[in-house]
Amino acid sequence: MSVRPSEVTTAHPETDRGDLQGLLDAQRRAFRRQPMPSRKDRIDRLDRLHRALVAHKEKLIKAIDADFGGRSRLETEFAEILMPIQNIRYLKRHLRRWMKPERRHVGWLMAPASARIYYNPLGVVGIVSPWNVPLFLAVQPLSYALAAGNRVLLKLSEITPHASAAIRLMLEEAFAADEVAVVTGGVETARQFVSLPFDHLLFTGSTDVGREVMRAAAENLTPVTLELGGKSPTIIGPDADLELAAERICFGKSMNAGQLCLAPDYVYCPKNQVDRFAAALRRHCARMYPYLDGNPDHTCIINDRHKIRLDALLSDAMSKGARVEVINPGNELLDDRRMPLTLVFEVNDEMEIMRQEIFGPLLPVLAYEDLERVISDINRRPRPLALYIFDRDRKTVKRVLEQTQSGGACVNDTIFHIGIHDMPFGGIGNSGMGAYHGREGFLTFSHAKSVFSRPWLNSARLVYPPRRRIVDWLLKLLLR
Repeated sequence: MSVRPSEVTTAHPETDRGDLQGLLDAQRRAFRRQPMPSRKDRIDRLDRLHRALVAHKEKLIKAIDADFGGRSRLETEFAEILMPIQNIRYLKRHLRRWMKPERRHVGWLMAPASARIYYNPLGVVGIVSPWNVPLFLAVQPLSYALAAGNRVLLKLSEITPHASAAIRLMLEEAFAADEVAVVTGGVETARQFVSLPFDHLLFTGSTDVGREVMRAAAENLTPVTLELGGKSPTIIGPDADLELAAERICFGKSMNAGQLCLAPDYVYCPKNQVDRFAAALRRHCARMYPYLDGNPDHTCIINDRHKIRLDALLSDAMSKGARVEVINPGNELLDDRRMPLTLVFEVNDEMEIMRQEIFGPLLPVLAYEDLERVISDINRRPRPLALYIFDRDRKTVKRVLEQTQSGGACVNDTIFHIGIHDMPFGGIGNSGMGAYHGREGFLTFSHAKSVFSRPWLNSARLVYPPRRRIVDWLLKLLLR
């Protein structure tokens, strides 16, 4: 059952520009007092985050459910609470090794000497999180920034006010404002936030807004990590297991009602297998979601505006010749924001559904006869955040992975690569830049400081003026 908005705390008011600057200044002062937090301090912060997630679990679940008007409890517990907790455990296991200075080779020309890389915190990190997975996409980058020893200002989405209020309450109880501070507010607050002179800025959201964020950050030469979206293609290969593919695509597209940056956006299917694939999708969808109205496993579209946008994509496609099949096992009349998985056939590039990231449970299915043309079609589009290939033939899989570019990929599955803590997650081209998760997440929020150290014996004196014959002889020997 969905939670009524009155059952959870409402969002805090907008944070104004003066407050933003004050929070940034306070965190800068705190960072200067402790520019290199010990491993013990970093683990303490991660432990506080872990305990806060556990203590506030029920409030967070209710708040997210209230914002969506119906959010699968299992999805929230698994993706938004369990995954961040598991990631915190991963960070704690690896932190000692990651923090140690890394030795590098000096080379005989510079010997005797040593070369090491020290991984220092950057300072104050800004994080802008989106509405679709509001807790996970706030806490996940936060945990990496804390593990790297930084202070964090976190801007939460105004589209999920109840979740934002619950997250803010949780973090304000766990951290001092000069460690982690939470900012709420709408578009104008977000604009002011990204214009602050952070030491690093991570933004998760749409490609169009990502461009604006990068322009604002450039004014302060603030380095950015952009986790964007795009149209992630799925390829059903000539030798794919259709039942397996249909089941896993159904789950990947239906989770959070398709409101995931990693959701399969459209599917290429061999022309002679389209009917079998559609039938398999119907079966698996009916098994997972035998009814939709009030189904606790099914998630609603976030708000009316996004539901209207999805309806418009569907209407546009139908008006231009697309054939639509709504998978509604119970033949229910749905008058809220619950939206069935809907297959869209006979699509073309003139349709908006093939131009925009769908971000909902609409799934275009494109029939193909030549895999080479599929690869070519993918490569002429903006580079996606993910690519999914289903096939039992290793050569086919290798060919697709080597001849296409995407932020990440799954073989015989969808979306789950984001759950591998030890792999970087990020986009390429229009789907983003930079990465976090894994050791790469620690490095994203660290400065790699190269340190050269020479003992009392100094071989470099050979090249000090005045010039000596032995130097000429050495140069003649080496420059061959």
